[in-house]
Amino acid sequence: MIRDTATDGPAGFEIGPDFEGFAQRNDVYRRSFWDRSVRNEKTERFYATYREPLSQWRKADGFTQRDYALRNAAWHVSDLFTEARRDDDRREGFSDPYTQQLPPASARVAFATPQAAAKEVKRVARAFGAGDVGIAARDERWMYTAKMSDMSGIERPVDIPPQLDNVIVIVMPMDRELLSTVPSALSGAATGWGYSHDTMTLLAVTQYLRNLGYEAIASANDSALAVPLAIKAGLGEYGRLGLLITPEFGPRVRLGKIFTDLPLTRDAPRGFGVREFCEICRACSDGCPVKAVPKGPPGPPPPGPSYLRGVIKWTVDAEKCFGYWAQQNTDCAICIRVCPYNRDFTRWPARLWRRLAGSRWRRLALWLDARLGHGRRLLPSRWWAG
Repeated sequence: MIRDTATDGPAGFEIGPDFEGFAQRNDVYRRSFWDRSVRNEKTERFYATYREPLSQWRKADGFTQRDYALRNAAWHVSDLFTEARRDDDRREGFSDPYTQQLPPASARVAFATPQAAAKEVKRVARAFGAGDVGIAARDERWMYTAKMSDMSGIERPVDIPPQLDNVIVIVMPMDRELLSTVPSALSGAATGWGYSHDTMTLLAVTQYLRNLGYEAIASANDSALAVPLAIKAGLGEYGRLGLLITPEFGPRVRLGKIFTDLPLTRDAPRGFGVREFCEICRACSDGCPVKAVPKGPPGPPPPGPSYLRGVIKWTVDAEKCFGYWAQQNTDCAICIRVCPYNRDFTRWPARLWRRLAGSRWRRLALWLDARLGHGRRLLPSRWWAG
């Protein structure tokens, strides 16, 4: 098994001898297809609304047919690729890597150095819309031990050849104003467009690598755990809310991966004070309506199939979290909305706040965040009004 253990320390990983790889069937979303302790009438309705917008569900701002219509439209591009090979028992981007690519060119373009290749790949990815790009080593610890079809329930080996030993991790930011309307169906448009844009960027960069004569496979939520690879690729740190927190966009991101055999210089993990800040901040755990986000220090995972074994970290209660999604009839991102790192870092006050949060003055940064009323909900009707 290939393991990139040399950078575990700088990445902040605490991995014990009892570590176990993770099977995709145990992901709470996959469990909602086969596990009757998760699957119920509410989860069935939750998925159904992504195919046919509800004309009437409840009389609440943000849950009208117009809100669902926008959310589902945002998912449309991603859905086209996900559903394209259903007849082959594949849901690409979620259960399976993408296959809709042209073959690699017969002649390879040579780069002077792996560093030059990495620089060019990052330039291309950003030109195609990536918010940030990093490169990590493939690590079998984060690959699924098996993937699972949502439709047939059949488990299969992950079909990404081991010789594709570099992973290009792409960060795709989500719209901050749309996310500010959570909880609402409208806020789900930020998630959907994040996936759709991520799909387009992943496929375009992958085809670029193939046109250079190299093997490359695009992967979204399938095949491997994205957050550990993103941390190893120097794209951010792990936060209390169980997500990657990036210096440029906070936790307001989607992640995609490209496995390739192109020789590339890999990035080193980088910290900017997230762990220390999250240790004193409880914005996400206080803001979670079902108390799925832990309030205490990082620790071993709770009992249950949906949790990674042998890793000391903050672990979100997957059943509570997804249960709230099903109850609300749309995905939830309250923890992202209220996270103090969910800021517009193109503005200098936000960049100044980030410096405070990453220093010994982090308690002042936390006080300022509360004082300024950060993370308040934007009424969906106000978003529609412009």
